Amino acid sequence: MLVAHGLLERIPSILQDHAPAHRYAVISDHHVAPLYGSQVVSLLRGGGVNAELYQFPAGEASKTRDSWSRLTDALLADGHGRDSCVVAVGGGVTGDLGGFVAATFLRGISVVQVPTSYLAMIDAAVGGKTGVDTVAGKNLVGAFHAPKCVVVDPATLGTLPAADRAEGLVEAVKHGAILDASYFEQLASDAELLMEADPTAAESAVLSSIRLKGAVVTKDELEGGFRQILNFGHTIGHALESVSDFSVGHGTAVAAGMLLEAEIGERLSVTAAGTRDILGRTLASLGFEMAVLPSLDIDDVMTALAGDKKARTGRPRYVLLRRIGDVDDAEGWSREVPDAMVREVLGELS
Repeated sequence: MLVAHGLLERIPSILQDHAPAHRYAVISDHHVAPLYGSQVVSLLRGGGVNAELYQFPAGEASKTRDSWSRLTDALLADGHGRDSCVVAVGGGVTGDLGGFVAATFLRGISVVQVPTSYLAMIDAAVGGKTGVDTVAGKNLVGAFHAPKCVVVDPATLGTLPAADRAEGLVEAVKHGAILDASYFEQLASDAELLMEADPTAAESAVLSSIRLKGAVVTKDELEGGFRQILNFGHTIGHALESVSDFSVGHGTAVAAGMLLEAEIGERLSVTAAGTRDILGRTLASLGFEMAVLPSLDIDDVMTALAGDKKARTGRPRYVLLRRIGDVDDAEGWSREVPDAMVREVLGELS
C-alpha cells in the first residue's frame, strides 16, 4: 500500500517494482478514463511498456456480469495472457469490477488497484474483495483476490465532485464508529477540510482508515469472524441500494444503515443511548440528511435483507455498536434482530 501525493506520475516504476508484467490492461470508467486512465496508459507507453485502456460506463449499474463479460472478452480478443496485469484506475465500482476480471481471467492474473475516490481509497481498494451485483442483491458474485499493490495519490481527489467526496467519507465515519473514537472525533472536526479535499486532512484520513481496515483484514482475511464488523451499516445499506435500483448512492445508503442500525442497538439496550444522535451530527457535517432518501417499500427492503450475502438460514445479521469506537461481540460480531423491530425503524424512511 503506497500513499503519497504525486504517486500517479511514478506508476511505471511502481508497477515494475511491485507487479512486473508483459502487458497491462488498464480498466477505467468513462468518467475517470479521460482524467487518469489515459494518463496511466500514456505514462506506461512512454516508458516502453505495452498497455491498453479498457473502458465501461460509469456507475453502480455497470457493476454486473455483463460488464465483466465484455471486459473479459475484450482482453481475450486482444491476446492477453497469464503474464498480463490488470490496473484498475477509478472508484469503488472500478476496483470491484476490475479486480473481479483479474480474479477470473485465465483463472487469475495480477491486479494493481489505483483508487481515485475517497470511497475506493478508504474502503474498496483495501482488503482484496472483488465482485459484481446481481438482480438478487449487491456483491453476490465475486472472489477474494488481493492486489499486488495499491497506489493511492490523494491529489486525484481534487477532481472528485463534492457529492462523491461525501459518499466516500461515510466509510471513514464507519471506521471510526466501529474501531476508533478518537479518529471519529477527528473526522467530525475536519469535515469541512475533507470535503474540500485539503491535501493534509485528506492524506491523514486516508492513512488512518487504511490502517484501521488493514488491521481488521489481516486478522480475518476471508471474513470468517472479526471482519464482519466492517459491515456496520451495510446490512440495511445494501438493501436500500438494491431496492432503489442503485439510485441511492453507496455512501448515502450506508449512512442511513448506520443510523438505523444504531437505533436498533439502542432499542435493544445494546448500544449506548445517544449514539445515533452522535452519528447523525457527524454525518450531517458531510451533508447527509435522512430526507434525501426516497420512499421505499418496506416489504421490498425486508426481502432484500433476507438475500444479503451475510444472511444465515435466510436470516440477516446486523453489526451493532456498544458505543462509538466499540462493536458489540456478544453473539460473534453480528446478530439476528427481530423483523418487527427492523420494520419499525425502516418506517422512518417512508
